[in-house]
Amino acid sequence: MPRHTEWCQVRWSDMDAFGHVNNARFLTLFEEARTALILDGGEALSGMLDGCVVIRHEIDYKRPVTYGRGPIRVDCWVTEVRAASYGVGYELFNHAKETAARGLTRLVPVSLPSGRPRRLSPEEREFLEAWREES
Repeated sequence: MPRHTEWCQVRWSDMDAFGHVNNARFLTLFEEARTALILDGGEALSGMLDGCVVIRHEIDYKRPVTYGRGPIRVDCWVTEVRAASYGVGYELFNHAKETAARGLTRLVPVSLPSGRPRRLSPEEREFLEAWREES
């Protein structure tokens, strides 16, 4: 299974009144992992870093994540590649190495000058397909 692993630091400010990571912070942790994956594409994916918008998020919360020493693990992979969009799946683990959340993000690359969606380039498609995991 082609998964990219990113180690993300949980900050004290991520905690809510119940002593665990606030649900909205999970999206930021997913974003950190997704951005690291795209950065691995180098120059071929520089357009995605310049202009890409999220059109959908899904999260299934399994277990709480609390503050602890050291980072937590977030795995991500590509779930689907279409002509003008792609999906990224996630699995986030707590400090006990248990699955704490699973998620999915759908993204659309955008042309910055026009502000409109654009098709994926052949280089972008090739990179994304290499990280694609069959569901």
